[in-house]
Amino acid sequence: MHEIIAVRVYEWDISIKGYLILVDRLWPRGVKKESIEPFYWAKEITPSTEIRKWFDHKPERFDEFKKKYLEELDNNPEGPKFIEKIKDILKKQDVTLLYGAKDKKYNHVVILKEWIDKNL
Repeated sequence: MHEIIAVRVYEWDISIKGYLILVDRLWPRGVKKESIEPFYWAKEITPSTEIRKWFDHKPERFDEFKKKYLEELDNNPEGPKFIEKIKDILKKQDVTLLYGAKDKKYNHVVILKEWIDKNL
């Protein structure tokens, strides 16, 4: 079985295998699209602008952010399609979730990966 890993887009290099999915709503600063092609940009599954701005990468808000983001994911009409896409990809190769946040512990990708694992 293939696996899902999360990697900061700034730390990704060609030695990290897997189907690349950018899971940030905003394009990461200083990254050229050509440097990570081919990739899928999954804007539809990222936190809403409202909760993303509210969270503001403050660790003390992470638990509440997690609740809000999981609620968005569970109610997102694109969620089931995204999970099916992940399932199909995992039959053939690993999935690499790319994100731009500096903090590797307190970011939306930690929550997204947990949600994906739960829904596979």
